[in-house]
Amino acid sequence: MLRLLLPLLLLLTCGSCYMGQATHDQVLDSAAIEQLQPGQNTAGDVVRLLGAPNEVVELGDGSAWLYQSTNAKSMGIWLLLFGSFGTDNQSDRCWVFFNSAGILTHYGASFHAKDAEYHLSGS
Repeated sequence: MLRLLLPLLLLLTCGSCYMGQATHDQVLDSAAIEQLQPGQNTAGDVVRLLGAPNEVVELGDGSAWLYQSTNAKSMGIWLLLFGSFGTDNQSDRCWVFFNSAGILTHYGASFHAKDAEYHLSGS
């Protein structure tokens, strides 16, 4: 009995930890986004610069395309019978808007994927 109990007790008292990072979707190129010119670029130009969008939303008299890339950092620690885990997801996003003729009317971008941090919950 002791031979079975001892390995189990050792396993329960050992600590462990992990850290991981994952990027979802294609990373956005801020230099390509800066080349966008409302009133001049077409939907085809935007696809050549940024690739296929993650999402397309049809609007009343046009459309909006979402480009997004997410960076997730996660970590966890397990000590005895206590565990703490945390994940931070930050995204780069760019919305581009087109009129009914497929001409770029305006766009907006935010870049926060690089701000993802490792942390444990409660910290």
